[in-house]
Amino acid sequence: MKVVLGVTGSIAAYKACELVRLFVRRGDDVRVVMTAAAREFVTPLTFQTLSRNPVGIDQFALPTEWKPEHIAYADADVVVVAPATANIIAKMAHGLADDLLSSTLLATRSPVFLAPAMNDGMWDNPATQANIEMLKSRGVRFIDPDSGELACGTEGKGRFAVPEKICKAVSGI
Repeated sequence: MKVVLGVTGSIAAYKACELVRLFVRRGDDVRVVMTAAAREFVTPLTFQTLSRNPVGIDQFALPTEWKPEHIAYADADVVVVAPATANIIAKMAHGLADDLLSSTLLATRSPVFLAPAMNDGMWDNPATQANIEMLKSRGVRFIDPDSGELACGTEGKGRFAVPEKICKAVSGI
């Protein structure tokens, strides 16, 4: 299966490395697209090494195929955003496409899964919850975050789901 994994700017980005490993182990062709914020936490080289494929980071890079990069990435069996920040959820809900990942998400016709990770206050915020409901009504599938200790030191819902849970959810399509 061709999996496009979008990685956004959350401390949980390092856990997406294990998710790539799990997808590759089961035989998937994994293409990673990283936001600029994600690259503050994990380098593209890490994902390139684990996925054995180039990593998408620039919407305006010269395409490796005849299609523009965001269109080439949109052509997948499934698109998974893990971790999905409140920012990417809001951008998706409102149709914003200002980077490679958000453009890919707007262009894809493939099933989309989001595995949110954020502070519990951000998770509970009415704007975030409204954006999630809007996306669910459009067919976007969510792998709910866990509750527990968060990177900011608080306890609550917003902890990135374990990679095995995400991999299993995606394999059910």
